[in-house]
Amino acid sequence: MAAAACAPAARPSLTSISSGELRSLWTCDCELALLPVAQLLRLLPGALQLRGDQLVAPGTGEPAAARGGFNVFGDGLVRLDGQLCRLGCYIKRYVELTNYCDYKNYRETILSKPMLFFVHVQTRKDPSKERTYAFLVNTRHPKIRRQIEQGMDTVISSVIGESYRLQFDFQEAVKKFFPPGSEVVNGENLSFAYEFKADALFDFFYWFGLSNSTVKVDGKVLNLSSTSPEKKETIKLFLEKMSEPLLRRSSFSDRKFSVTSRGSIDEVFNCSLSPRASLTGPLLEELPFPVLESEETPNPFL
Repeated sequence: MAAAACAPAARPSLTSISSGELRSLWTCDCELALLPVAQLLRLLPGALQLRGDQLVAPGTGEPAAARGGFNVFGDGLVRLDGQLCRLGCYIKRYVELTNYCDYKNYRETILSKPMLFFVHVQTRKDPSKERTYAFLVNTRHPKIRRQIEQGMDTVISSVIGESYRLQFDFQEAVKKFFPPGSEVVNGENLSFAYEFKADALFDFFYWFGLSNSTVKVDGKVLNLSSTSPEKKETIKLFLEKMSEPLLRRSSFSDRKFSVTSRGSIDEVFNCSLSPRASLTGPLLEELPFPVLESEETPNPFL
């Protein structure tokens, strides 16, 4: 009995949902989540599609964009279970901003939808095989949203009028999720960063790298992998709820470089299970901000 009490808690299975992880369709139960990309493609084709050798998050001008979806972060290429694919309509993991308008648009955009990153995992038993997972960051959950907003607010208040670089990192949360014998081979890609370049004559702290900050985002990771048809249907409904569009409200647009964004959590976070039609058009149509639609039409900000 004593030995059993001291045994470490079992890690989540990568092939099924444990009984205590996904309790309901309420998205407020989810801070972070992981599931195979192949399963996400089957369950939610309106949010992520494989078109030949291109992996696309439907964007501007496509009907699926009005239904929400995810903000996909990447560097242009992704390996899908070992197969190299090009990314279409994604946000670069590193961007440069030069004015308040760019900053405001960037902030509103990254918080407007759940984030999606790609995770490549190998096992010691068969390191030649690599599996690709979708790592989801629920930006509508108060805990996650608060960490991102406070990180952005804190750095602004500490470097007024100066250039700075801010990175958000999810590596630790993801690596703790996978069981022993598994290796996350692209941990450095589980982050995003932006660099604000102010028009300052003497930017000594920035020149010497003293204005670089990193926020390690922490949260509970839900396992959304399953081989059960019944559980897959539950996961599908849950993902649809998480990725449905929300009315865009400017929680800070009239408060230039505000230190706090009070009220934004209540405005954006919604746990209602009732279906709701889209109240806003595609967000990306309004923004001059760094989102790549395709390799042929690069955004001038990149």
